[in-house]
Amino acid sequence: MDIPSSLVQKAVDEIAQLPGIGRRSALRIVLHLLRQPKDFSARLSNAVATLREQIRYCITCHNISDAKQCNICASPMRERNTICVVEDIRDVMAIESTGQFKGLYHVLGGKIAPMEGVGPQQLSIDALIKRVEQENIDEIIFALSSTMEGDTTNYYIFKKLSVFELHFSAISRGIGVGDELEYADELTLGRSISQRIPFEISMKN
Repeated sequence: MDIPSSLVQKAVDEIAQLPGIGRRSALRIVLHLLRQPKDFSARLSNAVATLREQIRYCITCHNISDAKQCNICASPMRERNTICVVEDIRDVMAIESTGQFKGLYHVLGGKIAPMEGVGPQQLSIDALIKRVEQENIDEIIFALSSTMEGDTTNYYIFKKLSVFELHFSAISRGIGVGDELEYADELTLGRSISQRIPFEISMKN
């Protein structure tokens, strides 16, 4: 792709690093920005800079937040005896969009993947254990992706928390094996949450 401007080339190179955006899409975005008023680009640049400078992570569940504690953890309307364990912030958004879950969350920040150099220490598993120790938790819901790494992470946490008197459940397999939660439609994901099954049974399937 021959781009006659080094400035456009640099912008394309940066935007093309975003997930799901190839170089042709990046070029379309850059050319679109050039057609907009200058204040549009200024607002966009300022929004990104402010995001990086001011975004915080909830001290309780590790969800993104504008304050010390996220809106979900701070809400008196949530069921505080249930924690849904998810891999990523996007999974919280996906589950919340279903309107089927009223408990709390815990964002691990990934899943155990030895081949990628990700072990339990790189995840917020210790923080989850501490929550169970300090809070009045009755149920842990495993809502990680149905992959080998997801199942390994579920089982590791299950073994760590099995010393506590907890009910363990997992989202039902309405989510196909190997699927990521963020790509599931709201109806399927909502049913998987509301029709969750005991974790021990899920491990046998």
